[in-house]
Amino acid sequence: MSSSFRKAILPLLIAQAYAVPVFAQDASTAARPTTALNAVVIEAQRTTEGTARLAQEEAPNLINVMTVEQMRKLPDVNIAESVRRIPGISLETDTGEGRYINIRGLDADLNSTTFGGLRLPPSNNASPFGGGRAVALDAIPTGLVGAITVTKTNKPEQDAEALGGTIEITPKTAPLNGKPFFDARLGTGYEPLRGTSIQDISLSAGGRFGVGSSGGGVAGYSDRPFTVVVTATYYGDKRGIDDVEPSYLDDGVHPSLASAGWDQRYYQYNRKRHGLGFDLGYQPDATQSYYVRAFDAGYTETVLRNRLTVTPDGNPTLSNGVFTDGLTANGFDKTLRDEKERINNKVFVLGGRNTWGDQELDYRVGHTRGSYDKLYDYNSDFNYTPATGTISYANSGAGNTPRFTVSNGVDYLNPANYTLVKFQNSTQTIHDQENSAALNFTTPMKLFDVEDESIKTGLSARARIRTAVGQPYSYSGLPALPLTSASSGGNVNFYDGQYNNGPQMTPGLLQNLFAGDQTISSSNATNAALQQLTARESVYAGYGQYQMSQGPWSVLGGLRVETTHAHYAANAKGVDASGNAFISPVAKDVNYTNFFPSLQGRYELQPSTYLRAAYSTAIARPGFNQVTPSLNINPSSGFVSQGNPDLKPITSNAFDVAIEKYLPDAGILSLGLFDKEFKNYIVNSVTNQTFPNNGLFAGFVGVAHVISYSNSSHAHARGVEFNYEQRYKQLPGFWGGLGTDLNYTFVDSKFEIRPGESSTLPSTSRHTLNAAVFYERNGVNLRVAAYYLSRNLWAVGGDSSTDVFSEPRLSLDIGASYAISKTVSIFLSGKNLTNTPLRFSEGSAIKPIQREFYGPTYQIGLNVSL
Repeated sequence: MSSSFRKAILPLLIAQAYAVPVFAQDASTAARPTTALNAVVIEAQRTTEGTARLAQEEAPNLINVMTVEQMRKLPDVNIAESVRRIPGISLETDTGEGRYINIRGLDADLNSTTFGGLRLPPSNNASPFGGGRAVALDAIPTGLVGAITVTKTNKPEQDAEALGGTIEITPKTAPLNGKPFFDARLGTGYEPLRGTSIQDISLSAGGRFGVGSSGGGVAGYSDRPFTVVVTATYYGDKRGIDDVEPSYLDDGVHPSLASAGWDQRYYQYNRKRHGLGFDLGYQPDATQSYYVRAFDAGYTETVLRNRLTVTPDGNPTLSNGVFTDGLTANGFDKTLRDEKERINNKVFVLGGRNTWGDQELDYRVGHTRGSYDKLYDYNSDFNYTPATGTISYANSGAGNTPRFTVSNGVDYLNPANYTLVKFQNSTQTIHDQENSAALNFTTPMKLFDVEDESIKTGLSARARIRTAVGQPYSYSGLPALPLTSASSGGNVNFYDGQYNNGPQMTPGLLQNLFAGDQTISSSNATNAALQQLTARESVYAGYGQYQMSQGPWSVLGGLRVETTHAHYAANAKGVDASGNAFISPVAKDVNYTNFFPSLQGRYELQPSTYLRAAYSTAIARPGFNQVTPSLNINPSSGFVSQGNPDLKPITSNAFDVAIEKYLPDAGILSLGLFDKEFKNYIVNSVTNQTFPNNGLFAGFVGVAHVISYSNSSHAHARGVEFNYEQRYKQLPGFWGGLGTDLNYTFVDSKFEIRPGESSTLPSTSRHTLNAAVFYERNGVNLRVAAYYLSRNLWAVGGDSSTDVFSEPRLSLDIGASYAISKTVSIFLSGKNLTNTPLRFSEGSAIKPIQREFYGPTYQIGLNVSL
């Protein structure tokens, strides 16, 4: 598409795609800029796939766009599961759902997520590497979104805190044609692992209103100058999880598969996800527009975890692949975790745009907030101490998990043999909020003799504060209560019949019995003090951005400057000269300024075929848990983390080259190369330790994982992205509905994992693949999609034998719909049909430390669009 043709035709294409009325050109309308440099904006309620592809084609930088209609073609509950289908994206899952997005192999703590241009702070405290900056996208339902844009090469006008890239969530806005709309999704579903149901409801409505000079018609912007969109979503399910988590002796004396014990975990989750959105706009003419947006999304979740911990005494003998060992004094331990948490994201923004001739000023002020509230976390512990006993085990179960037998009269399934030894509770609150303002000014210029030329400048400020408090509780005077008084029902067989945990423990019983005995002990107070955190970050930025097009060429370049002022405060535990422990506050101020140049170009080799090249820079600031010296102790999950106040931010220089061929009917064939060079890459290390089950570490049973952080001098991530999507409408008859969608990403990464030893970057899979076959014709929409992610480093151990890896995953989903009429369609979907387990291993794939699965999910329902 030539530049001159693009200038003439693009406004008409966009008007058609958005159903924009062609108003009579008064003076204000005629003055509205129609430059091709900023022609395509994804902002409408019903953005088509063709418009989304056009936005990618016209963008001066490397982006990918996904519409809500594309998201609904497969059973993606949240936007993380949808975005993973974009080239260069990989998905981290938890509790059976997609949660975090990695861009070109870089973990979610190193990327940014924005909503209508505002940065979203994280809401979930369990970010992949303890950074506390990753936005958990499982809290944002797809029904709340108009479109998703993934930016892989930053422009100067964009926030630089995007080492891998930026995920922009575009809210639903009203179409400009004056017609009201109503969309509804009503669905239900079934999860067979626990025989539980699903509720899926999404509603959105809006339109234009107001009375102008045309007496109710829509002849110009002043007629019905107001727009409004209201969106509400709800998704509820009760997913079950079967999980086993082994640990190993790793003492250098016994064989590598000799066990230190394992957990047999039977989970029952109950998650209720919600989303509310409101968008109000006012556009009296083509030169003025103003908006107010509000957004609230999150979920409330309860979890019951019945756990049996098996602990051999650590002196095994090996014969014919079978280990024989004794049982420790706490050889069998049964616990119930009864926890409730609430995760929430809030956004409020005011903004507008004004134009004078070819000059444009846009501005906004906003408030965003992410919050995590653990309302309670009750953990009861019943112990069985066999007088004598022998256990024989082998890693012969599913995925090399342990299977075992016991002898000498050990009856670990009988609740009468267990006695209450501990009961505790904890709460936690983490709030992360940011106030921001931005001002941008765009004006044409004639620096060179070219067709189109403009310069854009801007200022922005972000003031962020993150607070964290936690409070563990103890219960005094516990009786020697037998488990028979706190359990019910028959023995629970699970994990495809591999494990039996005996009867389930009764939720809520101990809370009711001992509610009045809750106290804060000295160790509780110490633990609470060590979890406290207050972090303040203010980032001030300014930029200048030049953009031009001439014939087949377009170029964008400029410089962004960001200065950071931060204050991190926490508590640390020390020991005085007399050996007495004490808690003292510690704080650190950090100030630095960074410069972010970029230069990006696009050349049209032939119509709809482009060659792109880009140089861009970015930053990732240390995570709050990483940079503060606070000690985070979590006996329920078995983790202890300690921050490093001397960490430096990660910076990058990135280079991209790509060739793209845009095909008819929103198709594409593209190949791209990228190279990201990092300085001061932050690495987490994990060591396994055993703590005494008392004092500060009360509640730890078995091996705990201790996490710390450091900078690596240099690292890189280089790779290839391939993308091919085509609809074969040229085929005759029935076959004209066929289509294929295939993308593949290869990432070669490297950093110094330990002195003199290199490894792939954490969370970076070498291979990521999406493949889909689909059929779209005569109201039928059928799509079968596969997703593959190769092995990646999850956590750094003391040596290569104790590094933790996330093992490969291959999953299969299917989505189908049929349009009964122009306004009503039915849908049917199946998710995770392969029942793919989530697997983590230590060193080798044959040493699993966690293997959990969830079963498939089936859904059915109606879509209504008026």
